[in-house]
Amino acid sequence: MEKISQELNKQEIKQNEFVTIEEQNHFLDSTVGKVINTAIDLGLRWILPDFVENQIIDVKNSLIRGGLKDGIDKAVDSAIELGKSVTGIFTGKFDSISQAQNAVKNGGIIDGVSEVIDTALRTTTKNGWLPNNIVNLIRQGKNVILDNVSSNIETEFVGQLDHIEKLGKYENNWRSYFQDQDFDGMEREYQKIKERLKQIMPIETTIKQARIIENIHMLIKNNGHDFNLSKEQLELAQMLVK
Repeated sequence: MEKISQELNKQEIKQNEFVTIEEQNHFLDSTVGKVINTAIDLGLRWILPDFVENQIIDVKNSLIRGGLKDGIDKAVDSAIELGKSVTGIFTGKFDSISQAQNAVKNGGIIDGVSEVIDTALRTTTKNGWLPNNIVNLIRQGKNVILDNVSSNIETEFVGQLDHIEKLGKYENNWRSYFQDQDFDGMEREYQKIKERLKQIMPIETTIKQARIIENIHMLIKNNGHDFNLSKEQLELAQMLVK
């Protein structure tokens, strides 16, 4: 019984670990940065249709040399922080995917990327890293890149909402198996929950609910799949099934 109580205390401590601003910002920095990078790759292929893959890579590397990557990183950071201020996220932490989406959108991310591309093109031109005709083609086709950035960011956040919906489905399935005392079914859904969480932006309510499930799941698993929980454990379980 003492061992179970110690395990419960550890799980309760884990449950009380809150999502941090740094975790959310890191997720957005990484995710939005990758989306923008992909959009630029697609845009360059459209702007330079006669170029083979290696030539596109050389053009992209020249732009990176001209400050493209560092500029995008800074533009994303700036858009997130400005977006928080504009949309009234005064705590610095997002409570939903929609809040994060609105912040990125209203933080001027498209204008930021546009300025970064202009700066990279000026630098590559000044240093002779790209021929003038290529630079001019990219300038002329810049709106294609920006349209890709905008639509890809929108698609990413739609995907985030889909992840949340699927996570809720798996959690409901887990609850049903829990009530039926079917540990094999619980385990299947638990693994799905874990995988889905890797793809979702950390949001307080989302993470907290998943941790409650994890707490109960691991207590039962470590207790030899015994569903005869202690009073303390039952109180925690009631938090789950309310």
